Order: sequence, then C-alpha cells, then structure tokens
Amino acid sequence: MLVAIVIFIAVYAGLVIFRHHRAHVTWAGIALAILLGALKFGEIVPSINWNVLGIFAGTLVLAELFIISKVPEAIADILINRSSNLGMAFLAIVAFTSVLSMFVENVAAVLIVAPVAIQLARKAGVSPVPVIIGIAITSNLQGTATLIGDPPSMILGAAMKMNFMEFIIYPMQDGSGVLKPGIFWFVQIGAIVSLAVLLYFFKGMKRRLDPIPVTPVFSIVPSFLMILMILLLACATFVDPGFVWFGGTVCMAMAFAGCVWYSFHDHRRVLKIAREFDWGTAAFLTGVFVLVGMLDNRGVIEAVVGKLGALRGAHPFVLYSAVVWASVLLSGFIDNVPYVTAMLPVVIRFATEAGLPVELFAFGLLIGACLGGNITPIGASANVVAVGLLHREGRPISFGRFMKMGFPFTLAATAASYIVLWFFYR
Repeated sequence: MLVAIVIFIAVYAGLVIFRHHRAHVTWAGIALAILLGALKFGEIVPSINWNVLGIFAGTLVLAELFIISKVPEAIADILINRSSNLGMAFLAIVAFTSVLSMFVENVAAVLIVAPVAIQLARKAGVSPVPVIIGIAITSNLQGTATLIGDPPSMILGAAMKMNFMEFIIYPMQDGSGVLKPGIFWFVQIGAIVSLAVLLYFFKGMKRRLDPIPVTPVFSIVPSFLMILMILLLACATFVDPGFVWFGGTVCMAMAFAGCVWYSFHDHRRVLKIAREFDWGTAAFLTGVFVLVGMLDNRGVIEAVVGKLGALRGAHPFVLYSAVVWASVLLSGFIDNVPYVTAMLPVVIRFATEAGLPVELFAFGLLIGACLGGNITPIGASANVVAVGLLHREGRPISFGRFMKMGFPFTLAATAASYIVLWFFYR
C-alpha cells in the first residue's frame, strides 16, 4: 500500500513538472509499480475503462470531422454579423464556444473558434487577449455539462453509471424514483452568473462591425452524425444500464461512419486524422485508470475512506464545501483527470457509508475540479492552447494577467453552481 501511494504521488508531481509529457510520466509510474510489486500485469486490463476510452476516441474523431465540415466557422460568422457591436460579437463567439464544448473536447473547441476571434480582433485593431481567455475558460466550464464534453465528465458517468440524458434529468438512485435537475443545469447557472465577469471585460468595445462573408459549409453529414450519436447515448440506460460498452461503441461507430463518408472525398485526409489523433491523451487517460486501479487493489481508497470516518460528525454542508473548494484549489495547478479518477471512488464510498447524498458529493467534486482549472493558464489543456495561440500572435500574457480574468470567472461560476446544487441535493 505504501509503495502504491508513493508512486501515485510521484506521478502526480511528474505531471506538474512535465505537463507536456503526461503519457510518458504516467506509464513510467506504471512500469515502476510493476517492478516494485505494487501492480501486477494481470490487473492492468481490468482496471481500464474501455467504455470511457471509446467515448473519448469516438467524439474526438467526430469533432475533427465537424471542424472539416466548416459548420462551426459558418455559425461563428453568422453570430458576428448579427451582433450590434464588437463587444457583443466577442460575447457571441464565447457563447458559441461554450455550446460547442458541450459536445466537442475543450481543446478542439478552442482551436475551432479562436482563429475567428483573432481575425476579428485584428480587423478591429484591438487586443484578442480577453476574448481568447474567455473562449478557453467557458469551454472548460461547459465541458462539465454533458457526458461527452470532457474526460472528467466521462469518468463521472462511468462511476455513477449515468447516460447522456441523466446529465440533464437525473433519476435519484435511492429507489424513490424522484427526478431532479442534472449537473447540466447547475453548470448553466454558473455560466449565467459568470457572464457578468465577461461583460465587464468586453464592456468598452462599442465599435460597430462591418458584415463579414459567411464561411461556406462543406457538408452537414458530421452534424447529423453528432446528433445521432447524442440521441443514441440518451438511450444507453435501456441497453447498457451498467455503463459497460454501449456509449463507447456508439461513439466509435459514429466516428467510423464519418471516416468512411469522408474517405470518398479525401481519403488522404482521413489517414491524416488517424496519424494526428491525440494518442498522447488517450494513453494518459488509460494510464490514469491503471494507476487508480492500483490504489484500489492495494486498499488505498478503502484506507482513505476509513481515515475520513472521523469527519462524519461534521455538518454535511461543511464536508460538501471542503470537497468543492479543495477541488477548485488543487485543479488550478494540477491535472483534473487523475484527480477526479482517484477522488470519485473516495467521495462516493465515504458519502455512502456516512449516509450522505452521493450525488451531491460526486457532482460537487466534478464542478470544483473542472472549474478550478480556469484559475491559472496551466490549470487546463484548453488554457495552455489559448496562451500558445496568443503567444503566436505576439500577445504573450503573464500568469497574473490570465488570473485577473480566470479567478473572478471561476469564483462566480463555482459559487453559484455549488450553492444551488446544495439546495437541490442536500
């Protein structure tokens, strides 16, 4: 148990220091765990959640085809043309990014929309910094809202056996049959409140815009495939109540269908999509499952829950607040994927044994971990990409400059979401 804990902490430290080599650090930790006897070869495959990996891989490929279809660019252009001034145009772009990131991985959402925002800022002769930061932090926020928006949401779905629709309307698992608002709505409450932060940063941009040409749409086939994927995922509970295989199979099938369709237009580009697939993140996510499985198999999670037993007498709101705000603080500096993967079993088991609402603590953990990444430029991959795009534009920003916008946004969004969540699930 001690060796497993030391290796996991060492991997976490490595992820903080070597952020661009997450997969290498994770699998180096796995190799070390095997050498030291903390992990057995036979435990590797059973620890991996193949369903989550299938959802991740399928949605990533379908998102790439969605980008190729030019539908996102066309929508962004239409929003710009219908905005009354530059500030409203930037706000419309940010709002579109937030919707897009519910269905497309956050980094992909930033890469789709950021070039449009940068081009608009360049034409208007203003700094693109506020809008690019706004794009990044809202993508992180709304990626929490749906099953396919971000890997931590997929991990929550696996742990709680939730399908796509249960992120929107959640049936209580206590046998009461009561339906409550899903995590989607609490994220939207946070988004509405944090909108005031964005309005503050865009308030001085009153310049009227000249119409811009709308990007021609190449095809709407990827859009139809994405809609079909969502509809099928909504039915997952009826086919696969244990969240074992259906979601991943559906996402991979839609991605395969999209690749077959596009191969008739440009088969070389399909091969390029395969080559440029984010294998690093897939390997990282796989490795995280293995390391957390190691902790579980060595009894670490059970021991942590036992240590937390002394806190059971505390007021539930105090415990809930500690989970949310500790997650916010930690995720501002460390990757939220291993954090959520490791902590979800802990909070679920602790809440169950303490007779507390499991959904409250699980949803609170996800909100805190995903929104906390918006505090700093290194708290989320989308932030790192956004800062890189600004650097290429000759607009490098400091840690403090990012936090000036990211911190109040995070504070507003998290506080609103977590308070309303408490009143519904306490």
